[in-house]
Amino acid sequence: MLQELDIDSYAVVDRLRVRFHSGLNLLTGETGSGKSIVVDSLALLFGARASADLVRAGSQRARVSGIFNVPGDEPIRALLAESGIENEDDELIIERQVLSTGKSRAYVNGSPATLNLLKELAPFLGDIHGQHEQQILLSPKNQLEMLDAFASTVQDVRDLRAIYNSWHDAESRLKRLNKSEQERLRRIDLLQFQVDEIENAGLQAYEEEDLHKERGRLLHMGSLQEGCNAVYNSLYDSDTSVSVQIKNSAQSLNALTSLEESFEQFAKSLEEARNTIEDIAYELSNYLDRLEAEPARQEELEARLALIETLKRKYGPTLEDVIGYGEKIGKELEDLNNSVFEIEQLEKLVEESSREYRNKARSLSMQRMKAAERLSEQVKQVLAELALAKSDLVVEFKEQGAWGANGLDRITLCFTANPGQPLRPLSQVASGGELSRVALALKTCLEKLTSEGSYRRTLVFDEIDSGVGGSAAEAIGRRLKQISVGNQLICVTHLPQIARFADVHYLVSKTEEGQQTNASLEELSNESRVEELARMLSGAEVTEAALANARQLLELK
Repeated sequence: MLQELDIDSYAVVDRLRVRFHSGLNLLTGETGSGKSIVVDSLALLFGARASADLVRAGSQRARVSGIFNVPGDEPIRALLAESGIENEDDELIIERQVLSTGKSRAYVNGSPATLNLLKELAPFLGDIHGQHEQQILLSPKNQLEMLDAFASTVQDVRDLRAIYNSWHDAESRLKRLNKSEQERLRRIDLLQFQVDEIENAGLQAYEEEDLHKERGRLLHMGSLQEGCNAVYNSLYDSDTSVSVQIKNSAQSLNALTSLEESFEQFAKSLEEARNTIEDIAYELSNYLDRLEAEPARQEELEARLALIETLKRKYGPTLEDVIGYGEKIGKELEDLNNSVFEIEQLEKLVEESSREYRNKARSLSMQRMKAAERLSEQVKQVLAELALAKSDLVVEFKEQGAWGANGLDRITLCFTANPGQPLRPLSQVASGGELSRVALALKTCLEKLTSEGSYRRTLVFDEIDSGVGGSAAEAIGRRLKQISVGNQLICVTHLPQIARFADVHYLVSKTEEGQQTNASLEELSNESRVEELARMLSGAEVTEAALANARQLLELK
């Protein structure tokens, strides 16, 4: 149950804090006074979309918070635990902030929360019913969901949907595999040729770079031989080579060691340098021995590089792409070759899932039809209390031509307000006032409200009285009063016949302060209620007759 709603810098509200009570909470006020702001603010706490337009002019952000009483509710505790939010007492505090940029933030018990969490919590906290929901009621899809909720077949629909998805996926896969055998064989031939061409090439991921390097050496063999010979001769193979000169220098130093002992170390260093030079010369000699013209090898390299270029043009653009393509079509080829076995398995799955679907869907249809009869009778009983005693509402069933995820049924709510008139789809025959009462009747039957639950949900009705008046309005008021026993209702109305049934009556008013407009909400005393009902009865000028009439309305409830 909603205990308190705090609104700050929201639309025309500067700051508003209001405590709500159990039973029937009625909001009234002049047209345009901002009565729906309370409803819209609560919708934000239930995860509705936010926009920058909600932020009061001159403010950086709007803020709405609500305190809900949820004693011992395990589903709520489980949802909060999944999100890492603690809830040790019986209060749940939800806050929503909307920035002037249009971005919004949500908090649950002071911890950041996602809008998805707010939407998951909403069904446990309350429900908002307004003219928008009345239009949703006209959708056959929503009518079917409503019937499933009444029939307690929501889980059956989920189970059926899982069976349908399994059947549909298998059927789609089977159709793809069951393309013409000729096309499949052509595809196998093409892929086999491509796989063989790539596999026979024996490609290595980085061989192209090595091949280009080796090809470069072969193309510049003359330069390599000439350069290596020159270096070899200068280092070793001449009377004036570096090796000979170092050797002579070392011998000269050795001859002087008797005069200067330190020269011995110099001589040893020169010998070590000569050994290094001779090692280099030796390696150069070996390299020159191997560096012989290899016309055959060059032809091999050219052929290999040409093959790689051809494969890159066909399957590339890079060598890595060619290898990757080969792996991909190899898997496809394997799938095509194994498709016969897979087709057999899929055919078996399609047969099993289709049989299971038919059985489950027929069982679901029977449950829906039985529930539809009960729903129709219950709705008619409520409509009789709402000054539509001679109306009729039935659920018309039509079997869909094709299987659907929600079963075989397509339903339409058909309605007539007068005996002798044919039943027609609700969207075609119901006036605004009739639709409001049908919506309330359905809401009453579907809600399955009880005062024996662990806590009270908050049911919000935004101008449920649209298009009605007189005895019909009084009937709606009485019905709302009945629903509110042991529960919490918040209702926006413009009719005194409904407002008189309030347990707690709030007046929404709007004032101008300087350049700003501000909406406020006041809990009315008994005397103030008389004045407000008189205003609703007579208009701008409250007469003594209107006041007397208002007192009489309050006494009659």
